[in-house]
Amino acid sequence: MSSNCTISLPGFPVKKYEQNYNQPRIDPTPTINLLKSSILVSFSGALRIHIAFLLLHIQSVFLNCLAGGLIIYAVYTLDRALDSEEDLANRPELKGASKKTALIISLICFLIGAAILTVNGLILFAFLPLITGYLYSKGAKIGKFNLKLKGGLGMKNIVVGTTWGAFIAGIAGIYAANMIAPFIVFVYFGLKLFVNSAIYDFKDIKGDTLAGIKTLPVVLGQKKAKIMLFSLHILSHIILLMSIIAGTLAFEPIILAYSFIIGLLYIKSFAEPVEVETKNRLARRLFLIDGESTTIVGLRTIASGLIA
Repeated sequence: MSSNCTISLPGFPVKKYEQNYNQPRIDPTPTINLLKSSILVSFSGALRIHIAFLLLHIQSVFLNCLAGGLIIYAVYTLDRALDSEEDLANRPELKGASKKTALIISLICFLIGAAILTVNGLILFAFLPLITGYLYSKGAKIGKFNLKLKGGLGMKNIVVGTTWGAFIAGIAGIYAANMIAPFIVFVYFGLKLFVNSAIYDFKDIKGDTLAGIKTLPVVLGQKKAKIMLFSLHILSHIILLMSIIAGTLAFEPIILAYSFIIGLLYIKSFAEPVEVETKNRLARRLFLIDGESTTIVGLRTIASGLIA
């Protein structure tokens, strides 16, 4: 839309001013969607570190949990900012987001988190997600040997489970008297996050198929992949239960019970393909999966208050 305005004054030539309103406006919505898309997963990750402290029977260090959450936010936001073929199919709401803004925010969050962990002697764990992320997407070539993690069946889930399992257990476990308990925490969270990432693969079957990514539900089929997730979930909680009985980990019945029951529920409910996810399903998924650690910490806090 444009408007023409002619102004004539005595003794002055007629001038015609044109005001153009057709300048394109930049829609900030995709960028906002991108920046807020990783907030819940980062908050959940910070609380998982707190839960690891509880299982290890170690006083939780708030700054370590905060730093972990900031690094998780930075890594996930950075990953979503770097568009890939499957991302465009699975997350159309992020199309057109400002990569520059996301990169700047991610860098700031990462530097703050890395600085906190470095001060506490945890610099290795600060860079662990970036190193494994690079090896997964780009790979490293040493002579004739080419190490690239991306492409194998379930490799994405293995990378997610081992990386974040080691990240969580490492940050909390550095204060442990021995390495047995942190290793068990690593196995528990590693298997749990493997399962969670595989559940999201069911939702992303369409995009992953188009991109040629060999995820578990794409290759094994939905039924076999679902049985596998149930088996791994039960195994992780058997390990956790046996460790609590043996006294290796702290007695945390709320963590054990809620994690086990809610895991069975969300595998049953969300390890299913969906063409278009409704708002109701999205809300339930975010609450049950991404909000699991928040609910655990909340229930445990309430129970502790009642007991006290």
